[in-house]
Amino acid sequence: MKASNNAARELGVFASVWSAIRAEAADLAAREPTLRTLLEMQIIGADSDAEIIARVISARLAVAKVDPEDLFRLFHDILLEHADISAAIEADLLAVRERDPACTTYLHALLNLKGFHALQTHRIAHALWTDGRLEIASWVSNLASLVFGPDIHPAARIGSSIMLDHGSGIVIGETAVIEDEVSILQNVTLGGTGKETGDRHPKIRHGVMIGAGAKILGNIEIGAFSKIAAGSVVLKPVPAHCTVAGVPAAVVRIHRNDEIPAETMDQNI
Repeated sequence: MKASNNAARELGVFASVWSAIRAEAADLAAREPTLRTLLEMQIIGADSDAEIIARVISARLAVAKVDPEDLFRLFHDILLEHADISAAIEADLLAVRERDPACTTYLHALLNLKGFHALQTHRIAHALWTDGRLEIASWVSNLASLVFGPDIHPAARIGSSIMLDHGSGIVIGETAVIEDEVSILQNVTLGGTGKETGDRHPKIRHGVMIGAGAKILGNIEIGAFSKIAAGSVVLKPVPAHCTVAGVPAAVVRIHRNDEIPAETMDQNI
């Protein structure tokens, strides 16, 4: 994470993202009595950062015939066993706080943004998948899709510092790869081109921004620090440091080497 990042600078006031969240939760609980019990159970009274994220996500995925505490324990155990997930979650919180102008606190992202919730549930489902627990991984993934909207195959590999803005309508296929520091807006598809098996989904490199409604199909590479304009259909590899737009998409602009579309979130072509 870059030291110049505005959200990262805020960590000079708070020891970490999680201490910021605890302080924000205590402040909100004092101001909004309706939310006090929820905040005390899920955040203020939690013994660890892993417990916070496990309680927040499991509470939102609670279904009638599954004990909420069983779901919490499943998620909590995975978070404790896979320390890399907690680091990725912290980077995601920083990314959302920095890139989404509607997100004014880390607590807002943690409590209210379904794209963030879907992504963290995927991280847990992916850990279950890589641990060989394919059926429970698929069940968690499907439940997350029903509740939050994004449909992300549990085998998909997703890096850190990721923002799924809004989350609605996002589809990410089984063999898709998303590297670090990527921003994806609503109604984006990272899909295949037919019913072939094997490695068949896009590879999204570092620093990419994918605009709303874009469709990227097939085992193609989207080069680092590139931008996919809203509504584009991408069927061929995209070079690094450029913007593509259209149906089918074509290069319309070459970027400066210091441009990071995922951070600037500039939707202009």
